[in-house]
Amino acid sequence: MSVRIRMVRQGRKNEPHFRIVVSDKRKKLDGAYIENLGNYQPKAEKDKKITIKDERLNYWVKQGAQMSDALKAILKNIGKLPSAGKPKKAVKAKAKAAK
Repeated sequence: MSVRIRMVRQGRKNEPHFRIVVSDKRKKLDGAYIENLGNYQPKAEKDKKITIKDERLNYWVKQGAQMSDALKAILKNIGKLPSAGKPKKAVKAKAKAAK
């Protein structure tokens, strides 16, 4: 299953807010999602702009979930962009090479 971390638009006209969700890449943008990681409110005050579960975000990134470009840019601006970690295949290959 191809997993992506992306934003789903909520709210009304001229008052957007977004849910940050983990979903299957093949599902509709506003379709079912696996897990809700947080919220992003672009028109809110700076300290209330984004709420995100950091440990769950790191978990999904380590599992190989890819972030959308827009979410990556937002997290980079606020300094919460997680490191990608090592993919499982690279760890296995390194273990074989060590033997």
